[in-house]
Amino acid sequence: MTPNWDDLRVFLTLAREGTLTTAAKALGVSHPTVARRVAALEKQIGARLFERLPDRFVPTSAGEELLGDTEAMEKAALSIDRRSAGLTDTVSGVVRLSAGEAMAALLARHLPELRERLAQIQFELIASHTLANLSRREADLLIREQVPDAAGLVARKLGRAAYAVYAAPSLASARGRPETWIGFDDDHTYMPGQQWLQARLEGARPAVRGNNWLVLREATRAGAGLAVLPCYLGDPDPALKRVGGIIPDVFADQWLLVHRDLRELPGVRAVLDAVVDLFQRERPLLEGRRGRQGPSQPSQTP
Repeated sequence: MTPNWDDLRVFLTLAREGTLTTAAKALGVSHPTVARRVAALEKQIGARLFERLPDRFVPTSAGEELLGDTEAMEKAALSIDRRSAGLTDTVSGVVRLSAGEAMAALLARHLPELRERLAQIQFELIASHTLANLSRREADLLIREQVPDAAGLVARKLGRAAYAVYAAPSLASARGRPETWIGFDDDHTYMPGQQWLQARLEGARPAVRGNNWLVLREATRAGAGLAVLPCYLGDPDPALKRVGGIIPDVFADQWLLVHRDLRELPGVRAVLDAVVDLFQRERPLLEGRRGRQGPSQPSQTP
């Protein structure tokens, strides 16, 4: 008897996750269900598929052989799912759009007009640094600052985001006060503007640190210090003032990514076109050309 896909999918997930608990969570089933499905598959095949170690499950040689075939089956199943989704001609359904938290906040501000234009679309807006897997439809569209090296993706450049220094109005107008800086923590020094800030601080760490653009913005609004923020996040905020001009060497290109099998799906295509239109209209904001200058202007070079 040929193993059914549901059992093979459980086997594949356990091989990837390594434990019953994490596999069950990934599959949305109970811990005993995973164990029972794997045991049934082993009985049907007539071979032990996993070594049960104290802290994890490791595929046996038989499991490794089955793993390759199962991954090929998964790839084919996902392709069928994506292609069958494209057979509909209706602009409707759920479209998942994933972006970093700052960009997700920008999109959230424009949801009323997007919903008015696409009334039959249900939007799922996901704020995450993690690259969602478009092949598995963890998202339908991604906005990212780099184009990943992944097969099947189609990329379109939306524009280039500018960055500047921002502060609460009370700090922006203060003169002669020692500068206190807000920046990212040690795990996020790759974020735009952080190398510029490290050079300005001569390698010292910012006095206030976070791991999220929105946390940095809130700390800046509260008067905790100055921060490098994307202009599209800082300029529309009446509780922030720009301190100096755009930082010339700090920018981030914005790319819209879609899987090639999904780009002509009517709902996805409609949202894609609407996002492109939005970025064309908001180009001055993205490039920092609609900002309000604050009175204090620290040097833009370290």
